[in-house]
Amino acid sequence: MAVLERAGVCTLDCPDTCSLTVTVDDGRIVKVRGSTALPYTDGVICNKVAHHTDAFVHGDARLQFPLKRVGPRGSGRFERTSWDEALDLIHQRVTAVIERFGPQAVMPLNYAGPHGLLSGDSMSLRFFHKLGASQLYRRALCGGVRSEAWSGTYGAVPGLGPDAAADAQLNIVWGNNATVSNLHLVRNIRTAKRKGGRLVVIDPLRTKIAAQADLRLALRPGTDVVLGFALAVELERIGAHDQAFIARHVEGYSAFMDQARPWTIAAAAEACGVPADDIRQLARWMADADPLVLAPGNGLERGRNGGSGIRAAIALPALMGKLSATSGIVLGASHAVPKTMAKLQRPDLMPAGTRTLNILDVGRHLERDDIDPPLRALFIYNHNPLVVHADQNRLKRGLARDDIFLVGIEIAMTESMHYCDVVLPSATHFECDDLYGAYGHHWLQRAEAVIAPVGESLPNTEIFRRLARRFGFDDDCFAASDSMLMDDAVDGSHPRLRGVVPSRIPTSQALRMTAPDGRPLALFDNVMPATPSGKVELISDTLATRWGTAARLPAFRPHTSRFPLALISPASDKRISSTLLGHGGAPAEAPPLMMHPDDARRRRLEHAKSVRVWNDLGEVVLPLLVTDAVPPGVVASEKGAWLATSTTGQTISALVSADERADLAEGACYNDTGVEVAAAA
Repeated sequence: MAVLERAGVCTLDCPDTCSLTVTVDDGRIVKVRGSTALPYTDGVICNKVAHHTDAFVHGDARLQFPLKRVGPRGSGRFERTSWDEALDLIHQRVTAVIERFGPQAVMPLNYAGPHGLLSGDSMSLRFFHKLGASQLYRRALCGGVRSEAWSGTYGAVPGLGPDAAADAQLNIVWGNNATVSNLHLVRNIRTAKRKGGRLVVIDPLRTKIAAQADLRLALRPGTDVVLGFALAVELERIGAHDQAFIARHVEGYSAFMDQARPWTIAAAAEACGVPADDIRQLARWMADADPLVLAPGNGLERGRNGGSGIRAAIALPALMGKLSATSGIVLGASHAVPKTMAKLQRPDLMPAGTRTLNILDVGRHLERDDIDPPLRALFIYNHNPLVVHADQNRLKRGLARDDIFLVGIEIAMTESMHYCDVVLPSATHFECDDLYGAYGHHWLQRAEAVIAPVGESLPNTEIFRRLARRFGFDDDCFAASDSMLMDDAVDGSHPRLRGVVPSRIPTSQALRMTAPDGRPLALFDNVMPATPSGKVELISDTLATRWGTAARLPAFRPHTSRFPLALISPASDKRISSTLLGHGGAPAEAPPLMMHPDDARRRRLEHAKSVRVWNDLGEVVLPLLVTDAVPPGVVASEKGAWLATSTTGQTISALVSADERADLAEGACYNDTGVEVAAAA
């Protein structure tokens, strides 16, 4: 068979969503490189995808056939079965649950997975809506805090595109491990630096991009809001507030500044653990820079003050009137594509009064049966909850219950799949057609399968079509083809599509979402805030209504853990979340714990090779790396490693509370975890 080159899209959990050229030989992927179909990524991809896609798609862990469990739960002992037998077993067991407890005892346990509009949640939610299953609030796990902070301040609109960073006089990368998980933003920042622009990085960890910064502020986790307030106050002192812009376009300025003014530079420097002169320097550079680009990352949201930190940071360009075609905030990109999610997912099929459960509470509900009806059947797909959920041990205890029926739909035999009664093999994003927006840029891409599904695996859409048929759902919406789903997913009549039908977007050319005149989308150039007031809302009644009166204004809540060290969990350059692309799934592949020399010295750990990291929730054994890449009082270890890497059968997710929540969106506090460290036995 001839060697073929086909267009593809990288859909793993990264804001860049790169376009790919995939080389196929005899039905097998043998090479992946970047393509120019997406001009923003311009033929460049990360090493993870370039070097490890073959193992991801064709490796030993790949699921190729339906399986049913034959050993104890969690043992990973399965035998092969047929699709018909697997679907019959699922129908039998789920029907029994519904007859005894009602349909809300069934629930999907899923997250973003391949990030495709179809594979993510299309036919799947149609199925669960029709079934009457409990709904899952997923955004608390990641992204919800940032999304709420953005929409509460600016509305559901796109911010500045990341390519604007290439022309900025000042780029500020705040809580964003960009070199690892936002590669093409970094390329644009390097272009700006070659033109004489400056780079400021705000992050407790000295990331790779921080090493290139003209100024780095290594603040304590959870104090971003304090830094934002102090910068607002200093900008006011030096006369950098644009009062004319504020009068026309900003709501709540006085209340915001009243909240900020107690945070003098001296007070903020003490709270944040950064030099006062660095805060002054940053404020002066911000005032002088034009264009100015602010690029906040996910790290900012993952703590008790996550929403407040983001709101204080994204208020700063508005205070200075630096929102334009060239200045602004790289955020809100998911709002660039005019999605029609109700048409795609059909919530109208759902019975009135169906409950919604927070994804962070699932472990507690499974372990304690503290809701009525209790959960008795779960479908786990696009997700590896045992590795990524907070309070890992509680979730493990819940999944270990034999009276809860578990269906897994996966690409690989993850540790979460070990607990399932039936496992259905899912196609990778290289084996199905899909439509891809991005949460990091303003382009829409379509991809077609580059190879046939491996073994008997099937695309998610087909799996849920078959489930719908087996459950007797004969509504027309369950017969929709993937092309029809694409056209349901995006408003093809919207001006940003420029007459292009979503299902016919060329795979060789991404479609940029632009203003009617073809210019890039940018706040206060061709996009205006979509808040109730039509202004930038520094005080938000919308957020107060959703999340309580305390959310009306950003505020600082001090850290209260009795454990002395703050654990943060940055992204890895060897995997994407818990998707393994080269490292993190086997013994001896545990990521090291980074600790400042002062903290190591106090604990007599200067020469320790491995350490115990613990708190009241769990204990992990990790290699120790003594380094000044983290400040005193902070330790760091990369997220996403599997349980097999640790001698305790736990990872750092076991140390994170599922009950402590951020100040918006009931978000998880992964970067707000108190721990202690000692030498391993």
